[in-house]
Amino acid sequence: MKNAIPDLGHLARPGAEITLRATPKVASNGIELRHGALRATTTAAAENGKANAAIGKMPARALGLPKSRLTLIRGAPSRDKTFRIG
Repeated sequence: MKNAIPDLGHLARPGAEITLRATPKVASNGIELRHGALRATTTAAAENGKANAAIGKMPARALGLPKSRLTLIRGAPSRDKTFRIG
């Protein structure tokens, strides 16, 4: 996975939902758009919300939004996560 952050600014509409597949505890942090699906990786372990916190920052940067504008609405305990833009 590349460390470059894709420009997803065109998706940054209030009320829009962004779904991604998360992979914790890997060698590097990153987010990419592959075959129309967002995939995010993080070096953080999936314990005590560490991976969720790290993963939440990535789509915010790609969308050009502050992290406070994204809310995790589905998938806290799973790899498939859905964020709503506020």
